[in-house]
Amino acid sequence: MFPYLQENHQFPYPDYRFIPSESDERYRLPAQQRLTFVLVHGSWADAHFWDGVAAALFSQGHTVYTPEYAGHGKDPNKNVTHAMITKSVVDFITKLNLHNFILVGHSFGGTVIQKVAEQVPDRIKRLVFWDAFVLNDGESLADELPPQTRQGFEQLRAASKDDTIMLPFPLFRDLFVNTATFEEARWMYTSVIPEPARPLFEKLDLKVFYELSIPKGYVYFLQDNALPQGEGFGWNPHMSTRLGQFRLIVGDGDHFTDTRTRPEMVAQKIYEASRD
Repeated sequence: MFPYLQENHQFPYPDYRFIPSESDERYRLPAQQRLTFVLVHGSWADAHFWDGVAAALFSQGHTVYTPEYAGHGKDPNKNVTHAMITKSVVDFITKLNLHNFILVGHSFGGTVIQKVAEQVPDRIKRLVFWDAFVLNDGESLADELPPQTRQGFEQLRAASKDDTIMLPFPLFRDLFVNTATFEEARWMYTSVIPEPARPLFEKLDLKVFYELSIPKGYVYFLQDNALPQGEGFGWNPHMSTRLGQFRLIVGDGDHFTDTRTRPEMVAQKIYEASRD
């Protein structure tokens, strides 16, 4: 809930460290290109998802905020709605009186920044979607899942006692961290917690979003298997082209792994989608 500060930021994983190497010099940016970022995580994650990326952006002189939203992090209440999640981020932005920032959404976070942008459009410099859902007006996230994936989520939801969905490790391994080693995948799975199901199935009114003229960017990672490419599904071009005019930045990575193993690269791709 606070801006990233190198001196007091706590990493969630005891074995994780952000240690710039000599090769990281290629990622260093001129001081005059400093930006302010608000990073919004996706499902089966919390604000700590951004730890390495925030550290990399901060090391370049950027200001970085990683708000937590309802039903996630330390919030024990999983009975949340998409509107409650959106309000969490809007309240964070207005409480800190943020302006002229880059609003970044990853995965489910794309649906969040769509709704946030409707409420505070004049504060946002650019929207950046990283392998993120861009829903059509009247759609839910579940509407954009392949039938087999949606059926699996519905079964997991029905089996839970608190209307959540917990990813089984084999599903997480194949769809979210497919480029990771088995050991890395197991390590990252320890941070996965049940996801409130209701927001994933709520249909969103996005008429206002599609009337906004905020500049937009889309970051697409080629090995991201969370959504299959083609046949009416996938991140790019299926989701990305819904933005109208947008900047496309392509990287090599999957849905989760690179935030842990190559955060400098992720930070650079987000920067490229954000800069003037």
